[in-house]
Amino acid sequence: MPLSYAIIGTGALGGFYGGLLARSGLEVHFLLHSDFEHVVKHGLRVDSKLGDFHLPSVHAYRSVGDMPQVDCVIVGLKSTQNHLLASLIPPLFRDDSTALVLQNGLHVEQATRDVVGPGRVAGGCCFLCSNKVGPGHIRHIDYGKIVFGPYRGLNDDEPGPSDERLQTIQRDLSGAGIECHLTNDLTTARWRKLMWNIPFNGLSVILDASTDVIMGDADSRNLARRVSEEVRQTACQCGSAIEPEFVDWVIDHTDEMVPYDSSMRLDFNHGRPIEVEAIYGNAMRHADRHHVETPILKTMYQQLKFLAAHR
Repeated sequence: MPLSYAIIGTGALGGFYGGLLARSGLEVHFLLHSDFEHVVKHGLRVDSKLGDFHLPSVHAYRSVGDMPQVDCVIVGLKSTQNHLLASLIPPLFRDDSTALVLQNGLHVEQATRDVVGPGRVAGGCCFLCSNKVGPGHIRHIDYGKIVFGPYRGLNDDEPGPSDERLQTIQRDLSGAGIECHLTNDLTTARWRKLMWNIPFNGLSVILDASTDVIMGDADSRNLARRVSEEVRQTACQCGSAIEPEFVDWVIDHTDEMVPYDSSMRLDFNHGRPIEVEAIYGNAMRHADRHHVETPILKTMYQQLKFLAAHR
């Protein structure tokens, strides 16, 4: 039986995936802030390489207090807003509800787990190029795959959601046209995503350049490869085996990508908080706990902290 969903964070990510779920006929409830009036009046619009669509009427809310409890809460907020989760998630949760955290970084699920308790949280890595270009208007540029699995806590020793619940979420996502895969090793999946996020989010801000500019210059291209390789080696030393060839995959797919401004660069240029701690700080601290040296990662972390504080 299909599940009911709530989207917390109807932006470039939540608006895209939530829109696809709603288009497929599932019950989806959207929490909105500045876009609320526009979406109530005009609906949700998604321009996508998979096919443009417009939902003239969606379940839109300004407050979680007005929303019904659901089977699955999809957390699409930026991790810089995780301090809001304690007020946003509990009103939507029943005893058997699950949270699916679709955020960048390592162990970003912990903030949600602290709110709802163990055994109720899954995490997902989204390989997605998507931007919010106007009120209630999402532009999907490329990719869209989700790899998700149970979150078992900082020490990987807690139960996750049931296999049945995760398989139902996968069926719902697949039925909505979203490529998705289940994994029993969420930590390794997150490290693989960080092999792109750490070099390209950070360098896009530090160098003030989009992906095509970074890849088109020999020096920045080589730097991106070195950063991705350090992340891979760090993951391996922390217990997540990733094959050396995956660095080539990261570089090759960035070459093939439509020219793209990373979410971190967009946030930085618009004066919004950037996800330094979730993407860099958490990975750095995880490596420190395993006594792994990360010289490039630490350098980028310090540069980004400075830029965020002094822009």
